[in-house]
Amino acid sequence: MGAPRIHIVDLDGAAQGEPGNLEIIRNIAHVLLVPSQLGGGLRDLDTIRQALTMGIERVILGTVAVENPELIKEACRNFNDYIIVSIDARDGKVATHGWQKETGWETVDFAKYLVKLGVRRFIYTDIVRDGTLTEPNFTAISELVHATQVPVIAAGGISSILHLKMLKQLGVEGTIIGKALYTGDINLKEALNELNK
Repeated sequence: MGAPRIHIVDLDGAAQGEPGNLEIIRNIAHVLLVPSQLGGGLRDLDTIRQALTMGIERVILGTVAVENPELIKEACRNFNDYIIVSIDARDGKVATHGWQKETGWETVDFAKYLVKLGVRRFIYTDIVRDGTLTEPNFTAISELVHATQVPVIAAGGISSILHLKMLKQLGVEGTIIGKALYTGDINLKEALNELNK
């Protein structure tokens, strides 16, 4: 339908701390004709390398960014633009372990800290809005885009082409759409046509 990239999350991996569906992910990466990105349980350099050699173009690190900043620095040094850090936030605070654990980090402060470590791209997800088909947290996304000056991919609550247009105006690099595709709230072809006008 024209998707420029496929976003894959290993939810078992996010909960367990190591990928739980590598064979399925390998098969998906093998048949895709567009780039893909993978998150969920990627918490060491060997696993990151393994994902990249399977044909995944970018790996998404989340929990490990909070728990092991040194690894983030090392991953960014070794894999550069292949690394994305996912910041999952609830009420302005970063959460980890598949959204189960709260941290003391404020979203923007954490992102600025990670940029200093070498992070060049973020995914921002508002946990409270994710899967709700309400609307994205435009204020938090705008703050993050302007505070970091690096590409930001927005997720959570996106349910209309208007939301996509507004996010584009805020300067996001891209968006992750999940539930709105399943429910039919967003027609992907129509959305891509509108955004490329």
